[in-house]
Amino acid sequence: MLLLCGEVRDVEERRLNSVRHQLILAEREKLTLDGVLHVESFDDGEIVLETELGGLVVQGEDLHIKELNLEKGNLLVQGYIQSVEYLGDSLGKKSRGFLARLFR
Repeated sequence: MLLLCGEVRDVEERRLNSVRHQLILAEREKLTLDGVLHVESFDDGEIVLETELGGLVVQGEDLHIKELNLEKGNLLVQGYIQSVEYLGDSLGKKSRGFLARLFR
């Protein structure tokens, strides 16, 4: 199968357009996420989750998951958000490496 440069771009654009992922952070206190596949772990200081575009770590203080609907892929977090970090295409090895660094 031979794809021309323009066709490759079209395939990639269709792939990205079919993925639904959105992150809205309001006042560093309310985080709304769309495209959530599952929550790997959570506590009041960190939430590790898998999105349609890869792993995501939310760190902060007094974090609470107020709403979670995995059928629709929605998550609402309240608390003081200090950082949001994408881990790459999936949690896989990268999250284990990240979590291993946390627990040294």
